[in-house]
Amino acid sequence: MHSLSRRTFILQSAVAGAGLSLLDFQSLSAKPADGKRVGIIGLDTSHSIAFTKALNAAQPDPVFDGYKVTAAYPYGSKDIESSAKRIPGYIEEVKKLGVEIVDSIKDLLSKTDVILLETNDGRLHLPQALEVFKSGKRMFIDKPVAGSLSDTLAIYEASKKYKMPIFSASSLRYIKGIEAIDKAKVLGADTFSPAVLEKTHPDFYWYGIHGVETLYTVMGTGCKSVTRVNTLNTDIVVGIWEDGRTGTFRGTRSGKHDYGGTVFTQDGNKVLGPYGGYEPLLKDIIKYFQTGEVPVTPEETIEIFAFMEAADESKRQGGKSVLLETVLAKARKK
Repeated sequence: MHSLSRRTFILQSAVAGAGLSLLDFQSLSAKPADGKRVGIIGLDTSHSIAFTKALNAAQPDPVFDGYKVTAAYPYGSKDIESSAKRIPGYIEEVKKLGVEIVDSIKDLLSKTDVILLETNDGRLHLPQALEVFKSGKRMFIDKPVAGSLSDTLAIYEASKKYKMPIFSASSLRYIKGIEAIDKAKVLGADTFSPAVLEKTHPDFYWYGIHGVETLYTVMGTGCKSVTRVNTLNTDIVVGIWEDGRTGTFRGTRSGKHDYGGTVFTQDGNKVLGPYGGYEPLLKDIIKYFQTGEVPVTPEETIEIFAFMEAADESKRQGGKSVLLETVLAKARKK
């Protein structure tokens, strides 16, 4: 541990505690996809519709390489009304795009080659993902990767067990302006997004993750502690990175919702935004389906969820600073 800071060691231990090292994860080789039939789990989110419309368009972008959504299992949230009520309408929408509706994940796996796990309810992701892992099919897991930090670790443990590299990401990782950022020159960043709450999930897992993922895309891993200021309509989370940099996330629940941020660099301040849509993320998903190579490491995803869990713990403690290693240790015990 001589060449590693304690913070880096703790995070890598969390990844290792999930049954894998970063090197192990990157060297996994999922069963090669033997076709381009895409299956969707969960028709309770607008993401499912957006991805299907892009892939099944009359003249899809050539970068999608002929991948098409051919079947979908609709469920999906069952006790989150805002999501569950979408399912009947979304079933009809994807049917019009040539998608077969199936009765189970087992049926879906028999009819498709790769999987988009889109269920809006992160609490269902671990059991649903396990079915896919056992099939050996490549899988993208939409945000949130899970409904808890302990489930997040368990999903990556299963990824190692079944030798299947997976990744999860928000489309805000691809917000406009981010492609011009030299991450080696980033001194700090402030990002913002809506942070609507859902009582079944940790506060930021449901929606605030969008702005948190934007923050991590420019800052990278290495956050040591977070402090959260919470009011009815606003959250402000300040992260202190182990190299002394600071990154903040502002989550809103009133006024006009928007996404963006400011990145402070050695060359001056850079503005992020507006939102760039779903297609940049979808291009990375297709590339992953083609190659098995993931664009987001397990280390980064685990730290994003530890950051959000630490923010919740800070709220519970009245705004005190909380170490990420503390919430990771607690999650590992579960």
